[in-house]
Amino acid sequence: MDELRVVGSDGVQYIVVRLGEEQYGIDIKYIDNIIRMQGITRVPKVPEYLKGVINLRGEVIPVMSARLKMFLPEDEITRTSRIIILKLEQHGTVGIIVDEVKEVVTLDSEHIEKVSYDSANTEGANFVNAIGKHDEQLISLLDLNLLLQEKENA
Repeated sequence: MDELRVVGSDGVQYIVVRLGEEQYGIDIKYIDNIIRMQGITRVPKVPEYLKGVINLRGEVIPVMSARLKMFLPEDEITRTSRIIILKLEQHGTVGIIVDEVKEVVTLDSEHIEKVSYDSANTEGANFVNAIGKHDEQLISLLDLNLLLQEKENA
């Protein structure tokens, strides 16, 4: 796992992560760092999916469970679990817990299909904005703005 293989050269690069049995892609331009699991300091009175904060080189970073935010079962922390540190303009720096970081893939536009939803009631599904096809595998591409957005009506 320590070495991520880079595939292809044109298109957009995605880090492929595993949450449960599914594979998800995160645009590499938003990834600041990938770290091993460490102690997370719990913060009281926050939504359940916010696991707490970590201290990374003097910076306090909130950490959330991608599984819980996407209405999946609770995280099972293993030796392959990682915290991906994301930097987004509108959300600042935030860490998300994933089950495993698999590889880096490059997807060009012909291997990505946008997803549209008929109903606003598709909980969890709307965190995916496209599906990428790579080596006969389907990779759900995450919409990080929706994933990191606070719930309006919780």
